[in-house]
Amino acid sequence: MGISEEYQTELFPYAYNILGSVDDAPDVIQDVIANHIESNPNNIYNESAYLIKSVINKSINLKQRSKKMVGQATWLPEPIATENADQKINSEEIISYAMLVLLEYLKPKERAVFLLKQAFDYSHQEIAEIFSITIEASRQLLSRAKETLKKHGSDFNLKTTSSVDVLPKYVDIIRKGDVKMLEEMLSGSITALADGGEKVKKLSAFTFGPKAVAALAIKGSVFLKKSRIEFGKLNHLPTLLFYKGDTLICCQIFELETDTGKI
Repeated sequence: MGISEEYQTELFPYAYNILGSVDDAPDVIQDVIANHIESNPNNIYNESAYLIKSVINKSINLKQRSKKMVGQATWLPEPIATENADQKINSEEIISYAMLVLLEYLKPKERAVFLLKQAFDYSHQEIAEIFSITIEASRQLLSRAKETLKKHGSDFNLKTTSSVDVLPKYVDIIRKGDVKMLEEMLSGSITALADGGEKVKKLSAFTFGPKAVAALAIKGSVFLKKSRIEFGKLNHLPTLLFYKGDTLICCQIFELETDTGKI
């Protein structure tokens, strides 16, 4: 087994959770490993720690550039299959999609510090060493990250998981066009975010509240009727997968309230 295969599973969650991109994460890892091989790896005392640090810093730099290019446009992270996941991916270290969306409110370094502390259980001493900052600076970055996330209702639950049992009822209600019954399935604080091309842009990129979201879902039901639908999980959350023939063309990912089971 080469060095690339050996570290792929270990490094992927760090790159993906920071970038929110399935395509960019492997590229970052390959670049880091290639540079490492071309240098003198025999001088590295802890190869794993060195590669993790390199992947984290390269991911932050790429995330900063990506945010500048995206600007104010709505952009949602790329989801990844955590049900029957690829063997090269440690799905337990992939955070939930709901949290991945919320992390977009953070600056890249705040995001990385938050993930290292909350998801990977790093100490502030270890985080400080990775970024060549003081322990106090690490604490401040974490504090700012938490403050920002609290404004958007985050309870810092990175590993949320939900059953897909609610999805058949949801699909059935939408197909019937029963707005009132759909509203009853939705949380009072529900938010719907859309991203993914011209068909989605014809609907709303941001919709808040049961009435508005239910109306949006019913309006988009023609798309649901034209597609083959499968139930699955992406980033640990229940997902509707829309297929045209054998091609996956769209997905809807749902977070459920733990106490009420509402969407």
